[in-house]
Amino acid sequence: MATRWTDRLNMFGSARLKLTFFYLGIIVLFNLLVTLSVRVFAEHEFLRSNTVQRSEVREWVIRFFDAPPKEPDRGIADIQEGQAQIVRQHLNDGLLIINLGAFIVGGILSYWFAGRTLKPIEEAHGAQARFTADASHELRTPLANMRLENEVFLRQRHFTEKEAREQLESNLEEVQRLERLSGNLLALHQYGQVALTRSQLAVRELVDAATMPFRATAAAKAVNIHLDIAPGRVWAHHDSIVQLIDILLDNALKYGARGGEVLFEGRKKGTRYMLSVKDKGPGIAAQDLPRIFDRLYRGDKARSNQVPGLGLGLALANEIAGANGATMVARNNKDGGACFELSLEIAV
Repeated sequence: MATRWTDRLNMFGSARLKLTFFYLGIIVLFNLLVTLSVRVFAEHEFLRSNTVQRSEVREWVIRFFDAPPKEPDRGIADIQEGQAQIVRQHLNDGLLIINLGAFIVGGILSYWFAGRTLKPIEEAHGAQARFTADASHELRTPLANMRLENEVFLRQRHFTEKEAREQLESNLEEVQRLERLSGNLLALHQYGQVALTRSQLAVRELVDAATMPFRATAAAKAVNIHLDIAPGRVWAHHDSIVQLIDILLDNALKYGARGGEVLFEGRKKGTRYMLSVKDKGPGIAAQDLPRIFDRLYRGDKARSNQVPGLGLGLALANEIAGANGATMVARNNKDGGACFELSLEIAV
């Protein structure tokens, strides 16, 4: 683990330095072009001003003496040339100081901007690495269980038909777990790639369709599903939103307190319809809230080991929300329990 993080830091550290030099090169090149342009323009204007001054002096001499001078006034030209040399030196010194300052400030800003540019990539890389590790673990666990159980079973010289059936049923459970995992991973990919066709749907009908199959499960756990849904229609894809609500309700029933309540609240807020699912469970740990929608992430390890699941439900729900032009946030209720709030576009 330490070696992997060291390699990651080295990789992004090297990339940041390369990007810093790239940005700094652009800044230096641009600054040199501007400096040379200013230098040429300033010298040209100064020389033009000297020419105009000499011409005005010549005209003044002609008007004063009523005759042109026989030779150019070398004294004025020499004075102007001396002034030009001084101006050139000051201009060069000033531009050098400005370029050095721009180089230092540009280097600092380039390093900062390189970090800002790479930050989303680094976060995405970290998330992908975590996802790959978690997915490998989730895939390896049922396979390892099946292998171990089968090896132990095959070491027996004699076994009954009942024992063989139990072993096959155990294997079938692990296969079903792998099927659910692969199905959820495929669904995550599909919702991220396919544009859904949305239509005007009544929120109450969506919630009724989603909660109906869970009524028996909730009753068995002595959990009351209470609906407080204000009338309203939203733009959404029917099947996917029902699946999203199913996920939130299933999550509430898994982690909510036994004998408690799951509350659905729906209210209009401006151009959005806010649908929330609240439970009376222990809530979400503070350290888990930022990652609650990460794929294969399961917070509160001690508790999650006792609750069946793959850690893909909320990630899938978040993908479904995005595919429907909605947003979803998770928080804890003031009086205890978790709350997932879905913001949908109102159909006017």
